[in-house]
Amino acid sequence: MNWKTLEFEQLSARELYLILRARSAVFVVEQSHVCLDADGHDEHALHVFAADDMTRPMPILAYARVQPGDAEDPEITIDKVLTSPLRRGDGTAELLLERVLEAIAERWPGHAVRVAAPLGLRDFYTQFGFRKSEGPYLEHGVPYIGLTRQVRSSSTRFAALRRQRDGAELVNTFELL
Repeated sequence: MNWKTLEFEQLSARELYLILRARSAVFVVEQSHVCLDADGHDEHALHVFAADDMTRPMPILAYARVQPGDAEDPEITIDKVLTSPLRRGDGTAELLLERVLEAIAERWPGHAVRVAAPLGLRDFYTQFGFRKSEGPYLEHGVPYIGLTRQVRSSSTRFAALRRQRDGAELVNTFELL
């Protein structure tokens, strides 16, 4: 599994195509979210993903888009979070969130982070320091919750979480999709 953290301009045409394909497979086909996935926010976002053999038709194993805040809304937003059906429940989702939070701490230190997630994933995000900030509300016919993670030191690492997780049963990440 090869992890990458890239700005939009750094993505190759093939990487962008495969990311959009994975997002479409998960959000549009699997979850029936009828919406425009190429929503105009990719160009200013950070893209964190794990890929396998890039010559395969579906090599994206995990993905998240990170949108920077602005003067009006300074919180960093994590969205488009997915794991491949091949990697659900094996710890890949946890590795993805760790990488995303490390990238945020490096690029935007001192900013709170928010995510909207299916209600059933509240415990998954809580283990990373997220707390309920809104909801539940319906999105695409599914109960969602808004979660926020307050500012943390940029040196925060996840070794304790990894040790804790090593002895515990992994969270089923099917709902991440």
